[in-house]
Amino acid sequence: MELTTSELAELIGTRGQKKHPLDKYIGHAVFIRTVTHHHTGRVVAVDGDFMTLADAAWIANDGRFHDMLKTGVADEVEPFCEEVDVHIGAMIDITTWPHLLPVEQK
Repeated sequence: MELTTSELAELIGTRGQKKHPLDKYIGHAVFIRTVTHHHTGRVVAVDGDFMTLADAAWIANDGRFHDMLKTGVADEVEPFCEEVDVHIGAMIDITTWPHLLPVEQK
């Protein structure tokens, strides 16, 4: 079997490094629904079974769901004081958040 130089470089560069499917969200603001909570935040890391969010908030009451997703305005917001780790196994869904992250308690 013969490999081109670029194929060999790609093989060597990725050997032993398994990319996580949620890595595409690193650096992006997201909205996450878990089995019990809703969160917003900026993804700073995905490591094993956890996703780390900065500027994170628990959305205690989103009001009308579609309206909140469209406008970025939730009825009740409880910001975290530090980064938060969310267990990936508890996630129901995740989407990008194209609005300013809510950082004030409401």
